[in-house]
Amino acid sequence: MTTKTTASKGGKRYRAAAEGVDSTKSYAPEEALDLLKQVSQAKFDETVEVHVKTNADPRHADQLIRVVVLLPHGTGKPQRVLAFVQGTAVAAAREAGADYIADDEIIERIEKQGWVEFDVAVATQDVMSRIGKLGRVLGRRGLMPNPRTGTVVQPQDVGRAIREAKGGRIELRMDKTANLHCSIGKVSFSTQDLLDNLAMVLDAMTKARPEGVKGQLVKAIYATTTMGPSARLDTAQALALSVQ
Repeated sequence: MTTKTTASKGGKRYRAAAEGVDSTKSYAPEEALDLLKQVSQAKFDETVEVHVKTNADPRHADQLIRVVVLLPHGTGKPQRVLAFVQGTAVAAAREAGADYIADDEIIERIEKQGWVEFDVAVATQDVMSRIGKLGRVLGRRGLMPNPRTGTVVQPQDVGRAIREAKGGRIELRMDKTANLHCSIGKVSFSTQDLLDNLAMVLDAMTKARPEGVKGQLVKAIYATTTMGPSARLDTAQALALSVQ
């Protein structure tokens, strides 16, 4: 689940970092994040990722997890937001910081050229009938606005949705191997900020526990960085983190 590629394993920088992490140990969350920050060898601000192995069976619809999380300290990555809006919502979207307002030209570029130079798409309900045809392009990239993920809203709520998208809103979605993957910030974040974000992710995941899952939901939790090794977290201590 969190195994690095062979090339990464053979890299001098990776090997140096890996020497500082005990692969047989389960670390307390704070200790693990401190350690990953210390052994970071990259020349850029690496992303800190969390990978959760669950006991769910994604072949069954009643065991899938899909939930939106608003990270208290953001992801550290700028989010480009495209707004599908009309009428008075256009001004609200611009004021909230939308990077693109989807006019007919942009809609055509998406449909015919596959243009997807944005990270999040937000839409008001009154334009969904116009953009349904974009599902074949945006759907497979996870960019199609969806009420379940809070990206289809009433016109009066579009500003809030855009601010959340730019401020640290992420989506947790189980993959085909029953794992969840997400970013909780950057190596430059303080350990406490990373812990706060981690607590929010695990709290949201626990609250979204599918009814069909029997027994323990979480099998294992790992933290890693973009170019570094992974550290296994003590599951009980991680799940006991409190949301501030």
